[in-house]
Amino acid sequence: MRAVLPLVALCAALAAPAFAQAPATAGTRAVLADASRAPARATIIDGANWRCEGATCTATGGANQPAPRACRRVAARFGQITEFSYRGTALTAEELAACNA
Repeated sequence: MRAVLPLVALCAALAAPAFAQAPATAGTRAVLADASRAPARATIIDGANWRCEGATCTATGGANQPAPRACRRVAARFGQITEFSYRGTALTAEELAACNA
Protein backbone atom coordinates (compact mmCIF):
# COMPACT_ATOMS: atom_id res chain seq x y z
CA MET A 1 0.00 0.00 0.00
CA ARG A 2 2.84 2.40 0.82
CA ALA A 3 4.29 1.93 -2.66
CA VAL A 4 0.97 2.85 -4.25
CA LEU A 5 0.61 6.23 -2.53
CA PRO A 6 3.74 7.79 -4.09
CA LEU A 7 2.65 6.48 -7.48
CA VAL A 8 -0.79 8.08 -7.06
CA ALA A 9 0.81 11.37 -6.02
CA LEU A 10 3.13 11.26 -9.05
CA CYS A 11 0.22 10.62 -11.42
CA ALA A 12 -1.76 13.49 -9.91
CA ALA A 13 1.22 15.84 -10.23
CA LEU A 14 1.74 14.91 -13.87
CA ALA A 15 -1.95 15.25 -14.71
CA ALA A 16 -2.41 18.65 -13.03
CA PRO A 17 -0.75 20.68 -15.83
CA ALA A 18 -2.95 18.97 -18.42
CA PHE A 19 -6.08 19.97 -16.52
CA ALA A 20 -4.79 23.51 -15.98
CA GLN A 21 -4.16 23.94 -19.70
CA ALA A 22 -7.58 22.69 -20.78
CA PRO A 23 -9.49 25.49 -22.53
CA ALA A 24 -12.30 27.08 -20.59
CA THR A 25 -15.80 26.47 -21.86
CA ALA A 26 -16.55 29.15 -24.42
CA GLY A 27 -19.29 31.41 -23.14
CA THR A 28 -22.45 32.66 -24.73
CA ARG A 29 -23.60 36.01 -23.39
CA ALA A 30 -25.75 38.96 -24.38
CA VAL A 31 -26.09 42.34 -22.70
CA LEU A 32 -29.43 43.98 -23.38
CA ALA A 33 -29.89 47.70 -23.88
CA ASP A 34 -33.15 47.54 -21.90
CA ALA A 35 -33.13 45.23 -18.87
CA SER A 36 -36.93 45.39 -18.69
CA ARG A 37 -37.05 43.30 -21.91
CA ALA A 38 -35.18 40.43 -20.24
CA PRO A 39 -37.44 37.44 -19.65
CA ALA A 40 -38.12 36.44 -16.04
CA ARG A 41 -37.91 32.73 -16.93
CA ALA A 42 -35.45 30.66 -18.92
CA THR A 43 -36.06 31.05 -22.64
CA ILE A 44 -34.99 28.61 -25.33
CA ILE A 45 -33.85 30.09 -28.65
CA ASP A 46 -32.49 27.69 -31.30
CA GLY A 47 -31.88 25.09 -28.61
CA ALA A 48 -29.90 27.46 -26.37
CA ASN A 49 -31.23 27.84 -22.83
CA TRP A 50 -31.05 31.58 -22.03
CA ARG A 51 -31.25 32.91 -18.46
CA CYS A 52 -31.11 36.59 -17.61
CA GLU A 53 -30.15 38.55 -14.51
CA GLY A 54 -30.77 42.22 -15.04
CA ALA A 55 -29.56 43.17 -18.49
CA THR A 56 -27.05 40.30 -18.74
CA CYS A 57 -28.19 37.04 -20.26
CA THR A 58 -26.17 33.84 -20.58
CA ALA A 59 -26.90 30.64 -22.45
CA THR A 60 -25.91 27.01 -22.52
CA GLY A 61 -26.28 24.62 -25.41
CA GLY A 62 -27.81 25.61 -28.69
CA ALA A 63 -27.62 24.94 -32.38
CA ASN A 64 -24.32 25.25 -34.20
CA GLN A 65 -24.63 28.51 -36.13
CA PRO A 66 -22.64 31.66 -36.86
CA ALA A 67 -22.50 34.19 -34.02
CA PRO A 68 -24.18 37.00 -36.05
CA ARG A 69 -27.18 34.78 -36.79
CA ALA A 70 -27.48 33.76 -33.15
CA CYS A 71 -27.39 37.45 -32.18
CA ARG A 72 -30.19 38.33 -34.60
CA ARG A 73 -32.35 35.51 -33.20
CA VAL A 74 -31.79 36.69 -29.62
CA ALA A 75 -32.36 40.38 -30.50
CA ALA A 76 -35.66 39.46 -32.15
CA ARG A 77 -36.87 38.06 -28.80
CA PHE A 78 -35.09 40.26 -26.22
CA GLY A 79 -34.64 43.61 -27.98
CA GLN A 80 -31.53 45.64 -28.72
CA ILE A 81 -28.22 44.09 -27.68
CA THR A 82 -25.16 46.13 -26.66
CA GLU A 83 -22.69 43.20 -26.31
CA PHE A 84 -22.86 39.67 -27.69
CA SER A 85 -20.57 36.66 -27.65
CA TYR A 86 -21.56 33.25 -28.92
CA ARG A 87 -19.51 30.23 -27.90
CA GLY A 88 -16.56 32.49 -27.23
CA THR A 89 -16.84 34.59 -30.41
CA ALA A 90 -17.53 38.26 -29.60
CA LEU A 91 -19.24 40.38 -32.21
CA THR A 92 -17.64 43.56 -33.52
CA ALA A 93 -19.41 46.93 -33.42
CA GLU A 94 -20.40 46.51 -37.08
CA GLU A 95 -21.80 43.02 -36.45
CA LEU A 96 -23.77 44.32 -33.44
CA ALA A 97 -25.23 47.10 -35.58
CA ALA A 98 -26.35 44.51 -38.14
CA CYS A 99 -27.71 42.31 -35.35
CA ASN A 100 -29.89 45.11 -34.02
CA ALA A 101 -31.07 46.33 -37.45
